[in-house]
Amino acid sequence: MSNDVLMPQMGESIVEGTVVRWMKQVGETVDRDEPLFEISTDKVDAEIPSPAAGVLLQIRVEVGETAPVDSVVAVIGERGEVAQMRPVPSARPLGEVVQSASGPGSLVPDATPNASRRLSPAVRRLALEHNIDLSAIVGTGDEGRVNKSDVLAYVEAQGDRLSSSRRTEAVRAIAAGDRVEPMSSMRQRIAERMSDSRRQSAHAHTVFEVDFTAVAALRAAHPMKEPTPAYLAYIVKAVSDALVAIPVVNASVDGKQVIYHKRVNIGVAVALDGGLIVPVVQQADRLGVDEIDGAIKDLASRARSKQLSPENVDGGTFTVTNPGGFGSLLGMPIINQPQAAILCVGVIEKRPVVVDGAVIARLRAFLTLGFDHRLIDGAIADQFVSHVKTTLEGGFGPSGAR
Repeated sequence: MSNDVLMPQMGESIVEGTVVRWMKQVGETVDRDEPLFEISTDKVDAEIPSPAAGVLLQIRVEVGETAPVDSVVAVIGERGEVAQMRPVPSARPLGEVVQSASGPGSLVPDATPNASRRLSPAVRRLALEHNIDLSAIVGTGDEGRVNKSDVLAYVEAQGDRLSSSRRTEAVRAIAAGDRVEPMSSMRQRIAERMSDSRRQSAHAHTVFEVDFTAVAALRAAHPMKEPTPAYLAYIVKAVSDALVAIPVVNASVDGKQVIYHKRVNIGVAVALDGGLIVPVVQQADRLGVDEIDGAIKDLASRARSKQLSPENVDGGTFTVTNPGGFGSLLGMPIINQPQAAILCVGVIEKRPVVVDGAVIARLRAFLTLGFDHRLIDGAIADQFVSHVKTTLEGGFGPSGAR
């Protein structure tokens, strides 16, 4: 008896997934719960385990193709068994341009009225950002549903995403012998989000230099039997305290409204091969430094092994990125939408400074706050970073790391 392998539901708002890798090929054996294929969605990349043991009889969704949730992507059965063909919702290459009798990206009304009622949040957001009438787009999803790739294909066809000059440049590159390859799905998502953020928010930045001598002393005094928290954990704790004190930095802009978030959920950027992801430390203001350190390490480990769930990347209200781990002095970060601010941490290293008239070496780093000037004024941004600086330089007060 064969078993269908379905495209999993990776979160309530996820309606489709793109296959980026098959770990097994047709004819190979697979154990139950053994990683079978890898998918990319709007929220996370994940390795999907096999639902049954047996032989991979058929692959119905190839690498690079997108399929709706709960559609059949493969069939597993016994060796020698013939897979029964079942109706398969159409899967298509990622980024395929919608074609019609009038050419790519034409204004063709959606023939399925009910499809518009099942739009994903990502589709609605893109339509709002690009001022698009979704009824003008041909839906290629299940039952004519308009999905994210349809919207992006329409925008591209209208010249908003890929100009003819860039296509010409690609042709020239190939002729010159340069290596030309398509972006990975993760890289495409990053490109979309960073470009969207630049268009949406009025980016401004402020830079502070912070002394980490007090934090270094706390780390040195940490009990030997317990793991010593990384500097990043202390920074996230100081940031969470500042977000409570200055709640407008923990807010978001929604049209002409401001949403003040009740929870302080801090995303921490994790570098991966070919991209990055921002898992979220939930309610960081309620955690101590040791708990924050454990949460960051756990999330980073799961991100690198593709074991994050959508819940691990949802609900962030502020982001901390740490390029200082690679030696960067400072950066001008792009805001992680729909948040209003992001903190960039430069390398923590000894530098010569003047203390009481003498030049001495102190452990210091640059902290850069990128903020949405539509919501946050420069004075508020400076107060926020000053609060973080005071906390870090004061060693977290009499209670230490808490």
